[in-house]
This record gives sequence, structure tokens and C-alpha cells, in this order.
Amino acid sequence: MGTVTDASKDATGIAFIDKKVTVVFVLGGPGSGKGTQCANIVEHFGFTHLSAGDLLRAEIKSGSENGTMIQNMIKEGKIVPSEVTIKLLQKAILDTANDKFLIDGFPRNEENRAAFENVTKIEPEFVLFFECSEEEMERRLLNRNQGRDDDNIETIRKRFKVFMESSVPVVEYYNSKGKVRKIDAARPIDEVFDAVKGIFSQFSKKAT
Repeated sequence: MGTVTDASKDATGIAFIDKKVTVVFVLGGPGSGKGTQCANIVEHFGFTHLSAGDLLRAEIKSGSENGTMIQNMIKEGKIVPSEVTIKLLQKAILDTANDKFLIDGFPRNEENRAAFENVTKIEPEFVLFFECSEEEMERRLLNRNQGRDDDNIETIRKRFKVFMESSVPVVEYYNSKGKVRKIDAARPIDEVFDAVKGIFSQFSKKAT
């Protein structure tokens, strides 16, 4: 949880002003069930769910100059700069009356993590990490019918490799600070959420 009074306005054009926020990073490999559990957390604990990928896609769809730049970078296979994603996350946090946020799919790597903390001056309350074997995630992604072009065996394995190389060091960093809450995500959805509820119960009495 962080209180930010004047966070790097020059770097992003946006500054937090005396807004106390609770941020939880949600990390897990492709097919680990993050999206389903984020929806449950929003419903039961009153968090606002911010997906870095959704924010980038919405910015592209808006047709803004920034969106065009993001689209061109993605088309060229380049990684969108951390500052761009962080600016979108900051704006979403400022535009929302809520003070509790799940940030899903970010930080994707150590550079993302360091930039987020440097720019926003916020450290996450904790990191919710969905642990799941590659075999189980592969099975889920191949079985789901969402019409996604990236749900083929070769792409799935590439995505998993990127996750292991880039995101696991972020988990290890926060684990060294005692901020990681690991969930066995290979279990049925209801059992996974029972474990999630145990972690989030401090935030609300609403959960049943």
C-alpha cells in the first residue's frame, strides 16, 4: 500500500495526489486461471480489476496517437515501453473512485516492476501468484474455446517460456520481501477461490 503525493509528473504527465491505494499484483502463467479468480475477487472483495493487456487494447481501439504508437510497436514485435503501460494504469487508478486494485498481467518482467515502483512510488500490498504446471496450463488452453489465435501448441509453449524467463524473477523478488501469496491453481475453480478468500478476507467481510 502506498501514499503518493507527487509521483514523477515529468515522466508520465500524470501524478497521484494524496490518494492512498492498495495494489495487488496478480501473476500466473497462461491458462493458470487468473481472469476467473480476478472476477471472483472483484465480486466478493470490492477490488477494481485492471488488466494491462486490456488497457493497451482499449487505447489502441480509441484511435489516439498513443494508441497508434502502441499498435505499431506490437505489429513490429516490439515490447511496449513500461512507461506507456504505467501511464495507462495510473490514469485508470486516478479515474476510479475505488482505492483497491488488482493489477493483472503486470509487471511482466523486472524492468516493468522497477519502473512501476519508481514512477508511482507504490509497492504492492502483496503478489497473488497462481502456481500451475505447464502440462495443466497447456491442457486448459487447448481445451478452451475462445477463438484465440494464440491458443495453439507452439505459441502456448513460447508464452510459457517467456513467462518463466521474465515473470518468475519478479515473483522471486517479491518473495524475498515476504510479499508473495502462492495459490495451487491446478485445483478446481471453487477450491482455488476458497484459498483466495483466505488471503483476501482481511479486506472485506462480504465473502461467503
